[in-house]
Amino acid sequence: MSPTFQALSNRNYRLYAAGGIVSNTGTWMQRVAQDWLVLQLTHNNGTALGITTGLQFLPMLLLSPYAGLVADRFPKRRLLQVTQLMMAGPALLLGLLAVTGVAEPWHVYVLAFVFGIGTAFDAPARQSFVSEMVEPDLLTNAVGLNSASFNLARIVGPALAGLLIAALGSGAEATGWVIMANGLSYGSVIFVLQKMRAEDLDPAELAARGKGMIREGMRYVRSRPDLMLVLAIVFFAGTFGLNFQMTSALMTTDVFGKGASAYGILGTTMAFGSLTGALLAARRGRPRYRLVVLAALAFGVVEVLAGLSPSYLVYALWTPVLGLTALTMITAANATVQLGTTAMMRGRVMALYMMIFMGGTPVGAPIVGWIGETFGARWTLIGGGLGTIVGVVVAAALFARTQGMLDPEVNERPRLRKRGRQPELVR
Repeated sequence: MSPTFQALSNRNYRLYAAGGIVSNTGTWMQRVAQDWLVLQLTHNNGTALGITTGLQFLPMLLLSPYAGLVADRFPKRRLLQVTQLMMAGPALLLGLLAVTGVAEPWHVYVLAFVFGIGTAFDAPARQSFVSEMVEPDLLTNAVGLNSASFNLARIVGPALAGLLIAALGSGAEATGWVIMANGLSYGSVIFVLQKMRAEDLDPAELAARGKGMIREGMRYVRSRPDLMLVLAIVFFAGTFGLNFQMTSALMTTDVFGKGASAYGILGTTMAFGSLTGALLAARRGRPRYRLVVLAALAFGVVEVLAGLSPSYLVYALWTPVLGLTALTMITAANATVQLGTTAMMRGRVMALYMMIFMGGTPVGAPIVGWIGETFGARWTLIGGGLGTIVGVVVAAALFARTQGMLDPEVNERPRLRKRGRQPELVR
């Protein structure tokens, strides 16, 4: 089998990947349909659209530490089946409200928030479950393939949603059928999780119930300068650099004077670059901290150059490079954190990782938007890239001076888990 797809030789992961592509496609379909529904119900009110997005991501900020604790305390395969139901329920209800013509904006707000609760509990369990399905030497490959699945769905899902909405009349009722389709797509994940061979999984030992378990997870991360380095890099890149939806829209309209179709093309070209980056990441072996640092710096430089693009054509041709460098950094950071975390702490650490990664956007987006308003749209990219570069350099310098750990093999030795399959890194 090609090195790019090695993890698919594992039956359990193969089932998981098949369910994931269906679910990811449905998720992207709902994102488009939900936005269109809000615009239909509010007569193109952009503020309402922002409120919906904010409410959907708010639970990730509020609940991630507790969700990580839940992931460490309960069997992840069963927990994931529950979280799929938690996301399917509000999707099906919102779709039904839209199809029957009774949906109102407040329905969307409430159900987007409830959907976000399911997402908050799903993310750390899903991230840490991968290491229970595949051997350690296949983890980086599996993380890369997960990213490839997500970005393939990012290409197919919005296009399919657009076609379905147009074919069904383009109104609120049409969006309801698409949203309901996403609700049904979660059944594919529940099904494949049920069909997995339990004897082939290598579940982490469940954390015992006790006081201060969330604080224990925080202390664990603070005691690991290598993990702190990766989390700092993810924070700076996520806060200042990964605001493509806003920056590309501003570049398209304010700098190049193009319309909605040109903006849509940029989403597709960037997704192709992200897909390529994910597949290249799947071919690599275990990433080192040096790769995370260098990939983040490369991403910052590429983003600055994107802001200097002289024409729309040049910018469109450069966006795949932007997507590739971003995904290289993200997949390397994800795999590094998972491989570098003891199994009983992995859920809490991955929850913190996701909170920092996704939680930086509400902080950084207004700052980047202000920069665009004050200095011009190009500076949303130039400033975002420079902010990423400066943050990464400062973080790397501080943590490298603390423990000289740009190569984790220098001061870590492996200790094998059950059946000798999963190394835990012991300082």
